[in-house]
Amino acid sequence: MFAETMLSDPAQVLRQVFGFPGFRGQQEPAVNHVMAGGDALVLMPTGGGKSICYQVPALVRRGTAVIVSPLIALMDDQVAALRQVGVNAGALHSEIDPAEARSITRDLIEQQLDLLYVSPERLLGNGTMDRLSRVQLALFAVDEAHCVSAWGHEFRPEYRELARIPDMFPGVPRIALTATADPRTQQDILTALRMESAKVFVSSFHRPNLRLSAAPKIGETAQLLEFLQRHKGECGIVYCGSRAKTERMAAKLTEKGFPALPFHAGLDPLLKRESLTRFRSGEPLVVVATIAFGMGIDRPDVRFVVHLDMPDSPEAYYQQIGRAGRDGDPADTLLLYGGQDVAQARHWLAQSSAPDARKRVMRTKLEEMVALTEAVTCRTRSLLTCFGEALDCECGHCDNCEAPPITVDASTEAQMVLSAVYRTDQIFGAAHIVAVLRGEKTEGVLRHGHDRLRTFGVGADHAGTFWRGLIRQLIALRALDVDTEGHGGLFLVQDEARPILRGEVRVTLRQDRPRPVRTDRPERGRGAAAVPVGGPVDASLYEALRLWRLAEAKGQAIPPYVIFHDSVLRDIAALRPTTLDELAQVKGVGASKLERYGRHVLGVLDAGLPDGLMKRG
Repeated sequence: MFAETMLSDPAQVLRQVFGFPGFRGQQEPAVNHVMAGGDALVLMPTGGGKSICYQVPALVRRGTAVIVSPLIALMDDQVAALRQVGVNAGALHSEIDPAEARSITRDLIEQQLDLLYVSPERLLGNGTMDRLSRVQLALFAVDEAHCVSAWGHEFRPEYRELARIPDMFPGVPRIALTATADPRTQQDILTALRMESAKVFVSSFHRPNLRLSAAPKIGETAQLLEFLQRHKGECGIVYCGSRAKTERMAAKLTEKGFPALPFHAGLDPLLKRESLTRFRSGEPLVVVATIAFGMGIDRPDVRFVVHLDMPDSPEAYYQQIGRAGRDGDPADTLLLYGGQDVAQARHWLAQSSAPDARKRVMRTKLEEMVALTEAVTCRTRSLLTCFGEALDCECGHCDNCEAPPITVDASTEAQMVLSAVYRTDQIFGAAHIVAVLRGEKTEGVLRHGHDRLRTFGVGADHAGTFWRGLIRQLIALRALDVDTEGHGGLFLVQDEARPILRGEVRVTLRQDRPRPVRTDRPERGRGAAAVPVGGPVDASLYEALRLWRLAEAKGQAIPPYVIFHDSVLRDIAALRPTTLDELAQVKGVGASKLERYGRHVLGVLDAGLPDGLMKRG
């Protein structure tokens, strides 16, 4: 076993195995607590280093560590990365090759396996628990622990069965980890896993390298294309609410010259596997996907995430945007939303067969998401509030901080909208209501005699965009709703609309205005910890290192980022080490990678530098 033959100190393992000079934030206390045999719940944002909290104790404590994960892609990436640093790790899941599964099981029985990644279904079946009972175990880690909670956004009923672990393996410490859990979900995780006495380690959910932005839908394809122009040659994910939409949007992007692929559960398995392989290979792809895509994929250089449909909770939103910027470099996010989206989400929730208690919680989370889209103050602060965290100042890296929205008293105009909806019998959509308010004698307005209404033309002094924006925001306020089962007609929600019509409630709303078009790309490292050390990066050296890494990764059939992240290559290109000892000082270069790749890296640097600058160590 690794721990018996090498290192016994957590700081040594961190440095020599993983190449990190020291722990960050809550990592060290969490590691020490688990090392001492205690249970822990660890909450850290994506890219915050959650895996270190169980991987380091796994390599120091005696026995095999069992990591439960619902994500096959994550298990495969983690195993590949651990093998790169000299750790004997394996995974058991439904897509594993039978010969590989037999080899891993043999290593487990012979106590040669340091970490075993396993799906909850595989853990609880196939005799796995019985085999584990006959070997020494270092710890159990439950990754993506929000899946155990009925209040979480990705509830997995089989996760509840993990509550059996302490009965079958008394005395083996457990650590549950997640990047997305509000206070209610945190408590439910502890209760469901029978970890009520566990120590909770919470890091800030703030991701300074993520730029948050949201905008009402005007023309989503045009808005998306404008956004993507700033990210040509970069990798990103575009999320859609339906399978058909992913295919339609991917085709449009391909037409416009973007390398786009659709991805959803209904695709042919071979096509899905090919798309995943291309995504993990480092290609600068735009993946247009349903929300399942990206879960557990450790690709660190995803530079943007776009939502063309609104997520159903802040937790789901945070999880999905968290797939961008895992390397700490700046990444952009954009959420496009509309009144129809809000109404449809409310309708689906109302039709859900979930128990009433769960529907109440889901409704609360949906309304938090709606409020987040219409926020007029710092959007990051609004998001963090959903997780029980208070940011003590404005973030400075969201759209509302960069261009504070204008707020207006729209009480009178809101009364006009509600009156027009009521007087047209609450069966017409937004376009018809806007035409009535602006006094436009459309065919529909004339046919129904709505040009004779008292509300006809009362809003002629405002543009159609103003009225459409106000209607959307009245839907968000629940004063209006949409008949999603009919023809999309607007109708009044009496309890919320009546006080506005009577003038008892003032309506202060954000005034939509064009956002300044950002044609620049943010500098790498701005607001992040990934600033290259040692000086400016030599672009040609950096590119040469990337080409070497790509060839090496293809030869091993692994993703390039499990060899070295881009940030490591940038630091190497900036520091230009001339000996193995100097290369060993670069963050992310541990002993195993130094032995495996050190002379190759120095060779690449030597070839790219003037003669005489390199000296072999």
